[in-house]
Amino acid sequence: MTESVTSLFDAGLERYNAGEEPDTLIPVFKDICDRSPKTAAAWSCLAWLYLLDNNPEPAYKAALKGVKLDQNAPQARVNLAVAMLETGNKGVREHIEIVKRMMAIDSQVRQDVSESIEDGLNRKPDWESLKRVKNWLAE
Repeated sequence: MTESVTSLFDAGLERYNAGEEPDTLIPVFKDICDRSPKTAAAWSCLAWLYLLDNNPEPAYKAALKGVKLDQNAPQARVNLAVAMLETGNKGVREHIEIVKRMMAIDSQVRQDVSESIEDGLNRKPDWESLKRVKNWLAE
C-alpha cells in the first residue's frame, strides 16, 4: 500500500470503530480497493461493510477477492461464509471448517473472530446468517 492508501485505510477503520455507518464508509473502502487491488484486508473490510449494509451480492464478490488474496485470513473466510449464506451460494461448510481449525490453533485468531462477530451482532442484532456462522464456529 502506498502511504496515502494506508492512511485512508487507517482513517476508515477509525471511523468504523467510532461507530460510523457502513453506507458512508463503503465509498472509502471501494476507493482503497481501487487504488490497491491486492490488499486483502481492504477487500475484507469492504465485504463486511456491504454485509452490514444489506448488500449481499457485492459483499460476496468483495469477500471472494479477499479470500483469493489471503487464504489464511480468518475474517475474510467468515465474511465469505456469511455472504454465501445470504446469496444462496454453496460451499459454506468448507470455509467454516477452515476458520474453526485456525481458531483452534491460535487463541488470538479465536479472540479476533469472536470480537468481530460480536461487533457485527451489536451493529445488526437481527443478522441471522452471522448468528448461524457464530453457532457453527462454536460447535
